[in-house]
Amino acid sequence: MADERLVFIVDDDARVCNSLTNLLGSLGMASLAFGSANEYISYRKPDSIACLLLDIDLPDIDGLTLQQQLVGLDHPPIIFITGNGDIPSTVQAMKAGAVDFLAKPFRQDKLVPAIEEAFVRHAKARIEQAEMRDLRMRFSRLTPREREVLPLVVSGLLNKQAAAELGISEITCQVHRGQIMRKMAAGSLADLVRMASKLEIPLPIIVGTMY
Repeated sequence: MADERLVFIVDDDARVCNSLTNLLGSLGMASLAFGSANEYISYRKPDSIACLLLDIDLPDIDGLTLQQQLVGLDHPPIIFITGNGDIPSTVQAMKAGAVDFLAKPFRQDKLVPAIEEAFVRHAKARIEQAEMRDLRMRFSRLTPREREVLPLVVSGLLNKQAAAELGISEITCQVHRGQIMRKMAAGSLADLVRMASKLEIPLPIIVGTMY
């Protein structure tokens, strides 16, 4: 399922769900339809590139509220579909990251490009998430001392300066630095700096220290 592209549909109107399912099927797109937000939430999602066609007016949780609940989670991009859209709702949805906001009845030449954009966004997000998981795994292999040395190194301190900050010898600091580079699979100091930035590692503030 990892390579399959899937469209989730959440709409309490069975006619809309059937129409969308048939349309997407004719275009070679797999889809799954749900009549409520809770049905969708409770469904165990397959590991696939996906997007969510989400109605605003639902019988349990309205679409905008569901969108807010999903912010920050590993979730497919959302395309809103509604028969009662208004400007404030549209603005709210787009600010929260929606791909598009389509008023019913919507045209195929509006829907399909929105779905394709959502697939692209989700594919990119999945790659970034996988890279972050790998980066966190590498960081987890560092010893407590190496985690102390890392922010000093990426802040630009020389080995002797970092060693003085930690009260260790310069040679010991060099060893830790080498181990950090190896475990983090960093090809250069610039690579290590980028990794630390992605991991949001706070850098030390060195004030008035002379070496």
